[in-house]
Amino acid sequence: MKPSNPITPTPAQEQAALAWLSLLHDRPSTGDQLTFSQWLRADPAHAQAYAQAQVIWELSEGPARTLADEDALALQGYLQAMDAPRRSPILHWSGGLALAACLLLMISLGTGWQAQRWLDDLRADHVSAPGEVRTVTLADQSQVTLDADSAIVVDFSHGQRRVKLIRGAAFFSVTHTGDPFVVAAEQGEARVLGTQFEVRRQLHGAQVTVLSGRVAVTADEHGQQQILTAGQQVAYADGTAEKLHAVDSEAQLAWRQGWLTYYKTTLADVVEDLRRYYPGRIVLLNDELAARKVSGIFPSKDPQAVLNSLQGVLGFEQHRVLGQLIILR
Repeated sequence: MKPSNPITPTPAQEQAALAWLSLLHDRPSTGDQLTFSQWLRADPAHAQAYAQAQVIWELSEGPARTLADEDALALQGYLQAMDAPRRSPILHWSGGLALAACLLLMISLGTGWQAQRWLDDLRADHVSAPGEVRTVTLADQSQVTLDADSAIVVDFSHGQRRVKLIRGAAFFSVTHTGDPFVVAAEQGEARVLGTQFEVRRQLHGAQVTVLSGRVAVTADEHGQQQILTAGQQVAYADGTAEKLHAVDSEAQLAWRQGWLTYYKTTLADVVEDLRRYYPGRIVLLNDELAARKVSGIFPSKDPQAVLNSLQGVLGFEQHRVLGQLIILR
């Protein structure tokens, strides 16, 4: 007897199964249940798609709640800033509705609606898309190379050139004009006259790396300055700066040529970088795994290949949801 061919649901059937699963988790009517039973019996692929959807739901419920909470928080801040109390009912999502909304967005839109990114882009002067590295020239002829999924606000006024890094990372080649050039990120800032350096937002705080010249870094407006020169780096968070140290700045800044370089870097920080190059979402669920250290040089254009390489070394599990959400655990 010839073995039967495996049943492979189509993407449309997979999405329909996930939509049914979401509906059935939200007090379905008798009519809904009857329609679902008819749909399930209509095609063997429907049953297969629904079984897969149940597995996806179990894997996605935790990260989906987290992502929904993040988006709801960002939306709340935006509405408060607009001072629009008439729209406040949007803020009172139930946990189930937030989960369903987040899953629906991840399924139907692929990348999902990432509220914080959208709000950042609204107020930014220059933005790079996920996976895009772009260079812009400012009014003073200084150049800024934005790492993937980054955003800056520029304000040249009152005898000072100020740039605020609101997302991602940026490499600055500053033209000497006599006016101070200041890059703010989180609570701290980097101040120069003419030099080449990078400022990078991290999970907590920010990091400054100098390729040439001198940069004065403070962790907050009242913090003590640390003077960095070529080949030096410092990180700060919550108003406190770490001790500056020497680095291979060319290797650290190789993302401009399409390479990500790490030396004893936590997997959490690596994943944070990869998120900017991946068009969907990457969620890391294991705290112990997140703290593991990684060293190596990886191509930035292929986040999936990087994860596959790290999986071979660290042994974690990867689960892909409709090709757009990657869950690591």
